Amino acid sequence: MCVNFEAEGDPRWSINALGEERSGNAQEAADWVDYCNNPNNAERIGHGIREPIPIRYWQLGNETSYAPSRFKKEWAIRKTIEFSQAMRKVDPKVQLIGWGDSGWAPEMIEKAGEHIDFIAFHHLFDPGAPLNDQSYAKDPAATWDVLMGSVKRQEKKILEIRSQVERHKFKLAMTESHFTMRGRNRCDLNSAWATGVAYGRFLNLHQRHGDLLKIANLGDFCGTRWQSNVIMIPTPGGKSYIMPVGKVAALYRKHSGKQSVRVAGGTGDLDVVASRTDDRFFLHVVNTNRTNSQACRLAIEGYALESGKAFEIATDPMAEITSFEDDPMKVREKAVPMDQPYQFPAASVTAFEFSARKA
Repeated sequence: MCVNFEAEGDPRWSINALGEERSGNAQEAADWVDYCNNPNNAERIGHGIREPIPIRYWQLGNETSYAPSRFKKEWAIRKTIEFSQAMRKVDPKVQLIGWGDSGWAPEMIEKAGEHIDFIAFHHLFDPGAPLNDQSYAKDPAATWDVLMGSVKRQEKKILEIRSQVERHKFKLAMTESHFTMRGRNRCDLNSAWATGVAYGRFLNLHQRHGDLLKIANLGDFCGTRWQSNVIMIPTPGGKSYIMPVGKVAALYRKHSGKQSVRVAGGTGDLDVVASRTDDRFFLHVVNTNRTNSQACRLAIEGYALESGKAFEIATDPMAEITSFEDDPMKVREKAVPMDQPYQFPAASVTAFEFSARKA
């Protein structure tokens, strides 16, 4: 939850369309924490909501550094401390996220680090032609290459912010991150499986930086047409459906471990990360080759694989989802052969679960 951080100090946002003051102060933020988290909050109970709505993660400031009309860094740091003290007085257990993009992170940590738990940053970007007009469908190969290469830009941004917090080992929260392709508002390319595969690469990248990157966003929750939706609500009617980015996110959420595992070998076309929970091992594999399958033998050093299942999404990269009923991106479950290489279909995202015992 992101609180009203005194309208980011921006006069344009301080007054709403009705002429009312809407620059929320620290007391209002604390009142929201109490409303949500306090079992005995009288206002919430009076609204007919008997049980609390426990929210543990709260962000202070949203893109505060992105415009000259907003708070300057020193003032934002002072306000971060003020808001934190007020909110934690209500609930000391809340986890607070302070804004730290545009080079603000080091000073935010040094002066307000004891008052926050995470540093927030965003990364929204246009991958470029041919994606920013309607020509993407005319050149699937070029479209694929741009999408697969976009992970390098995401990594550059993560490495940039990591370099600012590494010395402090401060946790990071990338609270907004997705493609913002120009020239469309109906999710054309974002409805295509090629974009789902690209977001699979992003998720693998996020796992590799999971020692510090603890929160990482891939899209907005739901809507009727804006291009970064995870869930699409058809208008004027119809059943809501999950976009490709949501398909991959759901796949990973269901099949992930708690601890990272080092990965070695593989082929240059396979983007691979691994994790484990006790003696259950999980593998996430993106085949970045648009047209060819890839074969790879799977093994865990020091363990004998007993059984394995693959949960796979693979289809034509230009295939689009346009309704709940017409869904070309269904998850296929497969048994994993233990004695031969696994065949990864072209343009696929696969999550594995393995049961293993120490050899």
